[in-house]
Amino acid sequence: MQRYLDFNATCPPLRVALEAANKAASEAPGNPSSLHWAGRAARRFVDDARDKIAAYIGTEPGSVVFTSGGTESNNIAIHSVLSVSRPGSIITSAIEHPAVLKPLERFSTASAKEQGWSVTQLRPDTSGVIDADKMIAAISADTRLVCLMLANNESGAVQPVQQVADYCREHGIPMLVDAVQALGKGRLDFKALGIDFMSLSGHKIGGPKGVGVLLVRRGVKLLELSPGGGQERGRRSGTENVPGIAGFAAALGEIDFNAFAPMRDLFEAQMAERLPSASIIGRDAERTPNTSLVILPGMDGETLLMQLDLAGFAVASGSACSSGKRDPSHVLMAMGMSEQMARSSIRVSFGPGNSEEDAMALVDALVTVYQRLRKMAGMAA
Repeated sequence: MQRYLDFNATCPPLRVALEAANKAASEAPGNPSSLHWAGRAARRFVDDARDKIAAYIGTEPGSVVFTSGGTESNNIAIHSVLSVSRPGSIITSAIEHPAVLKPLERFSTASAKEQGWSVTQLRPDTSGVIDADKMIAAISADTRLVCLMLANNESGAVQPVQQVADYCREHGIPMLVDAVQALGKGRLDFKALGIDFMSLSGHKIGGPKGVGVLLVRRGVKLLELSPGGGQERGRRSGTENVPGIAGFAAALGEIDFNAFAPMRDLFEAQMAERLPSASIIGRDAERTPNTSLVILPGMDGETLLMQLDLAGFAVASGSACSSGKRDPSHVLMAMGMSEQMARSSIRVSFGPGNSEEDAMALVDALVTVYQRLRKMAGMAA
């Protein structure tokens, strides 16, 4: 029996999203930039989706820019601010998704430092949460951009975005919030946050892969990464992915991930009872309701994943957005753990179709695999 427990990596597409995407593809085959009837039909699908997403996130339709996903959204926001800024400081966390950390690396090179750029990465506490006061203290008069994710993709730890956002707004400092892992797992209100940018991705909530959104505060100018036909009001060129956009909008609000908290809690309680050497990261912190990051000391996470895969379980280790690379968790290392400990982690994320039976079955499998691997390594049972 196969059990899928990797919803933070991607949520299999919902039927309602597939039906909406198919309807858009079949009923509106035209290019949404074309002026004829077929183009206008496609444009209606895009506009209707934009209106629905804006209402759901608490903003105006003009703030919604369709992209290919969270990675592109983050890159557009970072590029738009820093490419036109005088050299200065960038403040972020050490637990951001690579879609934020990688674009910022160019401002950490020796030549960038000579120009006056600096990048400060705040480390989290032992629960995986950034200290808002410390982040605010790191912000200075020459800070050009602040980046802080709303919920961590590995640990699920919710970050103190509102406190930092209030400070940035008061001091006129642009702020990007990666909310990819927060969508569907709690209330999102773009206007209430008062930030400049927020990134979202459709496939995390059961929409199609390859479609995302960048929310942009009114009056903030975007610079196109790839200039072309001037779509999305000149902010993101390229023919819109009409079926994907329709599917994304259809998936909004269809899943309440809070419903999976009891499964996650049962899994963690059973792990604590049956594998007391295991550690649950962020157990005492506010987390997304479906996520559990577990460390099994002495085990190799990749080996655990392979053994669980053979047993029919799909779980994860770290981010799934790194082309299959198995690097130690940068989130755990930012928390001060050794590379060996960071390699001993697995992430379990529950979603539609899962049950408490799946949680119990995964614990059974982990106990079996753990004991087998310890025996093979000549360790005491």
